[in-house]
Amino acid sequence: MPTVLTIAGVVLRDAEGRMLTVRKSGTTMFMLPGGKLETGEASDEAATRELAEELGIEVPAASLRLLGSWRATAANEPDTVVESTIYCSDSIEEPMAAAEIAELVWMRLDEASEYANVAPLLRLHVVPTLLALVRH
Repeated sequence: MPTVLTIAGVVLRDAEGRMLTVRKSGTTMFMLPGGKLETGEASDEAATRELAEELGIEVPAASLRLLGSWRATAANEPDTVVESTIYCSDSIEEPMAAAEIAELVWMRLDEASEYANVAPLLRLHVVPTLLALVRH
């Protein structure tokens, strides 16, 4: 039985429509900024806390828009799945790598699923959902 991690993540997009991805120190996979919920924490609260810790961005929980909730294989932890709640934010603050973040990469949506080092949650769920929204 795999370990289940409950996480919250946030899609941030730039003026060119690219999506911000992050790579944590000691890992190879790119994922959305975000992370595990703390005990008693709501997913939107976790998302805003993680943005502040990882990127130095202050985003009110009330300004987040729900994109969806999915389950996927964890990117960097063996025999683990993530149960995710993913939000979108219109933050225009400049993100800066902080805490455990080693690298920031802005990815075009139409290229993100082609990278081998993109987390399964992004490749299988988030990117296809965003692409479908862009096409409508």
